[in-house]
Amino acid sequence: MKRSKQNRLLYVTVRCTFIFLFFNMFYQHCATLWLILISNQDVSVIQRSGQLNNRPNQIFAKSGGHTCRISKFAMPLFEKKIIICISGTNLNNLAAMDFKDTKTAFISKTDTELQKARLLFRVMASPAMVTIGKNLISLAFGAHIPVDWAIRPTIYSHFVGGRSLGECHAIVQKLSQYNLKSILDYSVEGKHDDASMTATLDETLRSIANASSDSNIPFAVFKPTAFASSDLLDNSSPAKPLTDQQKKEFEDFRIRVEKLCSEAFSRNVPLMIDAEDSWYQHLVDETVENMMHKYNGEKAIIFNTLQMYRHDRLQYLKDIIGKARKGNFRIGIKFVRGAYMEKERERATALGYPSPIQPDKKSTDDAFDQALLVSLDNLDIMDIFCGSHNEESNLLLAHEIDKRGLSRNDPRIWFAQLYGMSDHISFNLANAGYNVAKYVPYGPIKSVMPYLFRRAEENTSIAGQTSRELRLIQTELERRHKA
Repeated sequence: MKRSKQNRLLYVTVRCTFIFLFFNMFYQHCATLWLILISNQDVSVIQRSGQLNNRPNQIFAKSGGHTCRISKFAMPLFEKKIIICISGTNLNNLAAMDFKDTKTAFISKTDTELQKARLLFRVMASPAMVTIGKNLISLAFGAHIPVDWAIRPTIYSHFVGGRSLGECHAIVQKLSQYNLKSILDYSVEGKHDDASMTATLDETLRSIANASSDSNIPFAVFKPTAFASSDLLDNSSPAKPLTDQQKKEFEDFRIRVEKLCSEAFSRNVPLMIDAEDSWYQHLVDETVENMMHKYNGEKAIIFNTLQMYRHDRLQYLKDIIGKARKGNFRIGIKFVRGAYMEKERERATALGYPSPIQPDKKSTDDAFDQALLVSLDNLDIMDIFCGSHNEESNLLLAHEIDKRGLSRNDPRIWFAQLYGMSDHISFNLANAGYNVAKYVPYGPIKSVMPYLFRRAEENTSIAGQTSRELRLIQTELERRHKA
């Protein structure tokens, strides 16, 4: 009788213990789930495939510092908060996508290089210093005073790969060690005579050949203004027909572009054609569309560039997708925000036509992100090249790749940033397994100065760009000092 009471007491004790543990675990799980649901942060939903504690295909929800396993029936609770759905991904891998990992961002740079970059960005943070430097350098070049010794180890070496394709080789190899590819851009600007156009054409052909022999250079690129006359560029308009002389100049332009596209096709090298000013971009669009129709079969060889600060570009994207489906050809699109906003608005005001530019930054951001989503919806007929230093847009594309179950190294989708800028985006994306390339300009020092002046002015004018670079560099230097 006594043993029976002891057994019942033991049974009740064990049962109560299990009930307590079950409800405690259930309470903690529900509490975590509730914290995630009411969190202001986005939610990551991760499906871990394969056997794990004898439970295949476990699904987890993660937000901030909270993680809990959920059933597939709980998924609708998260629909308005989910930004990423990853199959077969370790939870810890998501941390790199906040772009705050400065150790990864600057893994390729020595302390001395970081200190030099910090000084450079501090100078560029001052509009007065940028203006003074630009004027002094222009004056020195005009007076034939040698200043290469001052330019080459500073702003030139930070933003430019070298004076020639050969000089860029070391940088291409260095970047490849960190899963980063390179796109070598011959950045000589401002000359439109026949001799200069022929020289640039020959150099661009060499860059295509160079890319075909190096797997670390996945694209070639050129600026169409390098192959058009000043008259055609300055006096074109979508609102008026070309004169007979302009028609001849346009045909010469088309022939030069065709030569480059044909070479890229024969060497199987994707070729990106940069965007230009709005008043003659329609000529570029027409030419590039014809080249796409001719050379883009199963693979996108020819890429056009859309500046999403123009309010008509999202509709243009939808229109060309329709043309591609109807014409049975593949399209390649490089998306950028745009680089000539002030120039575009000033010209529109001076000549009395509506500005082609979005009304504000938010409209540009929204159009850019919407263009990425539209492109992903049409990935069966197009390739995407996201040329952006905007953290949110890069995160959106990275998350959408995972959410849609696409491979992170899907050859149809690329990220890119300029050499010398936004390494926290480039290196962290590459480290996470996405396709990332650095745009590496090259050319003689004097010839690429217009490009460098523009980089300096953009870093000064773009809100937060220089301060962000400085903050990240300082964070990494402090981390290394503590280590």
